[in-house]
Amino acid sequence: MTILHATLVITKLLLVFFSKFSSAGDTITKSDSFLDGSTLISKDGTFELGFFNPGNSPNRYVGIWYKNIPVKTVVWVANRDNPIKDNSSSSKLKINSEGNLVLLNNNQSILWSTNATKTASSPIVHLLNNGNLVLRDDNENEEDSFLWQSFDYPGNTLLPGMKIGWDKKTGLNRRVTAWNNWDDPSSGYFSYSTKLTSNPEVVIWKGSEEFYRTGPMIGALSGGVFGLKPNPIYNHYFVYNSEEVYYMYTLKDNSVISIIVLNQTLLVRQRLIWIPESKTWRDYLNLPQDNCDAYNVCGTNAKCNIDGSPFCQCLDGFKPKSPQQWITTDWTQGCVRSGNWTCGVKSRDGFRRIAGVKLPDTTNSWINVNMTIDDCKVKCLQNCSCTAYSSLFPNEERKGCSIWFNDLKDLRLSQPGRDLYVRIDASDIGDKHRHTKLIILSASIIMFAVIVMLFTFYIYKTKIKYKGEHDDLELPFFNITTISDATNNFSIRNKLGEGGFGPVYKGMLRDGQEIAVKRLSGSSLQGLKEFKNEVILCAKLQHRNLVKVIGCCIEKDEKMLVYEYMSNTGLDSFLFDPIQSKLLNWSTRFDILYGIARGLLYLHQDSRLRIIHRDLKASNILLDSGMNPKISDFGLARMCGGDQIEGQTSRIVGTYGYMAPEYAIDGLFSIKSDVFSFGVLLLELISGKRNRTLPYNRYDHNLIGHAWRLWKEGIAHTLIDDNLKDTCILNEALRCIQIGLLCLQQHPDDRPNMTSVVVMLSSNNVLPQPHEPGFLIKKISIKGEASSERQSSSSINNITISILDAR
Repeated sequence: MTILHATLVITKLLLVFFSKFSSAGDTITKSDSFLDGSTLISKDGTFELGFFNPGNSPNRYVGIWYKNIPVKTVVWVANRDNPIKDNSSSSKLKINSEGNLVLLNNNQSILWSTNATKTASSPIVHLLNNGNLVLRDDNENEEDSFLWQSFDYPGNTLLPGMKIGWDKKTGLNRRVTAWNNWDDPSSGYFSYSTKLTSNPEVVIWKGSEEFYRTGPMIGALSGGVFGLKPNPIYNHYFVYNSEEVYYMYTLKDNSVISIIVLNQTLLVRQRLIWIPESKTWRDYLNLPQDNCDAYNVCGTNAKCNIDGSPFCQCLDGFKPKSPQQWITTDWTQGCVRSGNWTCGVKSRDGFRRIAGVKLPDTTNSWINVNMTIDDCKVKCLQNCSCTAYSSLFPNEERKGCSIWFNDLKDLRLSQPGRDLYVRIDASDIGDKHRHTKLIILSASIIMFAVIVMLFTFYIYKTKIKYKGEHDDLELPFFNITTISDATNNFSIRNKLGEGGFGPVYKGMLRDGQEIAVKRLSGSSLQGLKEFKNEVILCAKLQHRNLVKVIGCCIEKDEKMLVYEYMSNTGLDSFLFDPIQSKLLNWSTRFDILYGIARGLLYLHQDSRLRIIHRDLKASNILLDSGMNPKISDFGLARMCGGDQIEGQTSRIVGTYGYMAPEYAIDGLFSIKSDVFSFGVLLLELISGKRNRTLPYNRYDHNLIGHAWRLWKEGIAHTLIDDNLKDTCILNEALRCIQIGLLCLQQHPDDRPNMTSVVVMLSSNNVLPQPHEPGFLIKKISIKGEASSERQSSSSINNITISILDAR
């Protein structure tokens, strides 16, 4: 009996002892040892701290992540640059005798420490509800009494309430630094911080070079600072005083989860929003957004206009420093003065107003909050190094002064934006005004003479044209008011994305039906011909693996297509995202692949018309709530006769990276060119990688060449995405790779048709050996391509080309 009693006592003591380490409270005290396997959970259950392995890495780290999000999203890592390398699971966190939280490995060596400069009589570590890990005295709970906090040392993620910027008293620079990759959280070369100037800016850095900047932060809301405009999701704040300079955001609705992540793989700053219904992170706003966002892309004394052609233009009164390089779209040397400007001479010294711009780099600038805009002009005229000025607070029309010295850098048109007054030869201003007056006078006389006739003619032609369009298109028509109401007046919150033809918005009709609206932009590459082509095709095509078109809208200058809403957007947003791709297991990817094949088979053989899509790619495969694939975007498709399976065109349309060689080079398109595109898509689904034109290694020029070499060497299994290692059926995956290579063969006659592809995917028949694929090996100098496309930072297989001439 005594033995039994002793056993029970010892058991209770052991349970109490071990429960101390396995408990999931929100604090660590000086008497605790926080072992690998234990977790801290914030009081409201939002955040969790513990040990983890990122991706496929064998290294162990201490980090913080969202507890209730199934896609593990790590938002902070303590020992990111000093991982735990032993696998003994005996590492631990504890508060040492100096009152610091330290991470000890198996040998009791310190891998990481809070290194607080102040001490506390009763130190504790506390995980707060906002994700901030703090070291404080147990008797103090105010933020200004924290001895150390993780919010002062961000990782790759900026959480709500976290500051990015400087503490001037201590010299602390809070900056976000990207992970090297998704298996390695160590500090990368891609960072995000506040640059201290007379008018500070938030800057994204690529190494030591500026990659993107917001623009001046004082008066930011109406200063052309993209990404910091009023929105329904978050509020943003910028503080600039004698003690601190920082940017911060807070969420308007606490039920919404939104974070900023610096992604070195994609070279973007992502604003992500968690979508509970689909259990995915969705991009809300990425920076940079377009070519004009690239830092100083047009060089000095030039402006970037994303709608211009070319989009780089010298400022009025300036000319290209190197005309030859400027013609070849190399704008790096920028522009120099072209006139006879003379400082201080009234007839040779003036200012030209540029409306609606993101103001230039503020490195060489000066501000005064009390000056009026007129005082600002006088101040600039007094200094021959002054090149431009603007108001500091645009919402207070005449208050504040910003002055720039020497060359102007990184200037772009931006709406809404500021007015910038650039110093030029005053004679140029006069000449331009006289010319403008002549144009206005001439136009007024002509318009007065013919206004009645033109107006009558316009109404007549519009009625005829509109009637004809209704007769041809065979789809229900929506008026512009209905579409505007459904999309909340095309609110940015409803925006799902944007392609070469314009933005796509989510909407809801009055009967509750969810829709997606493709709205052709004024600068769209898709004209009325392509639009009508897509409408006519979509009206005639009905298949479970094709996106269903509900109707269209042609009113005034608007052209819109109304689709069924696909809640999981494009396949590319899953496949090429390091977090989302983990949701695509082998079964899901195979089902997507098979669905695409069935959709193509319908287009090529089973529909009333034989359709050649000509732009099959990952972004044109949409996924519904059940991850079922649907082929979309028929603006570039071609209808063929019942027996016709090929054709030729002098206008090459499609996307490099997916286009068959005979089509990209000679303009020969056929059902086999769609088969080639399917083969590329198949390899991308298997590998999780884009068919980039950048080399995979010194032997391979793109994914096709990489896959072919691995196949020849008998190691094709190494092509399979690491995310599939636990779910992949190896024989099925290798069979798919072989089918993909058969679809990619150089000669179109060697490629199978989609009937054969569907059979090969659904059976275990012996497959023929593939011949060498068509590579389209090197980057192609594209005749006639718009400069904005040529300079895109995206991989070339994201760009739909529709203005090329065949060679």
